[in-house]
Amino acid sequence: MISEFSQALISKKQAGFIPVIPDIKCNSPKEGDLLRGRDPLAMAKLLEEAGAPALSVVTEQKYFGGSIKLLEKIATVTTLPLLRKDFISNIDDLKITKDCGAAAILLICAKLPFAKLAKLYEQAIQIGLEPLVEVHSTEELTFAANIGATLIGINNRDITNLEKDDGTVSVTKSLAINKPQNALLVSESAIQTPAEARAAIDAGADAVLIGTAIWQADDMHKCFLAFSKIGDII
Repeated sequence: MISEFSQALISKKQAGFIPVIPDIKCNSPKEGDLLRGRDPLAMAKLLEEAGAPALSVVTEQKYFGGSIKLLEKIATVTTLPLLRKDFISNIDDLKITKDCGAAAILLICAKLPFAKLAKLYEQAIQIGLEPLVEVHSTEELTFAANIGATLIGINNRDITNLEKDDGTVSVTKSLAINKPQNALLVSESAIQTPAEARAAIDAGADAVLIGTAIWQADDMHKCFLAFSKIGDII
């Protein structure tokens, strides 16, 4: 059974668009303040109106300026399926995520022992959350495939360095060659232009997750459309 989050991406792709997951992120360790006085709730609604199939909400507070309250509030102003992005480490994190209205949860291979991540993966499914397993290396991609992950994110930057490095979609290109069968692949981070989004899709990604580039745009609605309407990808 395909979950709500994945189905939203599939439906967007079938409609002839690149599925772009906007990242509701208050701060970037590399770029600084992203909100610049804007209301993240209003921007979430704007992106839904622009045609976003789903939203990602960064709840990590120390480095990214998010909060679980932000996730909870966004869930009340949008009908889109939500992904919670944070350094998830235990089942209580999963339960809180579900209670706040999220449909999916980020599990980061680089931040957890494989055995612990595998357990959290199963626990997430049991409580009704779809895990997005994030990888940055061939070893991590192989692990994600071995646990049967059907939604896999390739982080083009190094999360252990708080994504301060200059990642590129070349990471997606190198890993997507070994894309597991029946898995949806999401290219995350370091996608700055529509051409780079298209390159990620051409390399084998099914969707892209974009935060900073959209937040740095003067017109977020127009920017989102530029990323999602790039030719026929079916």
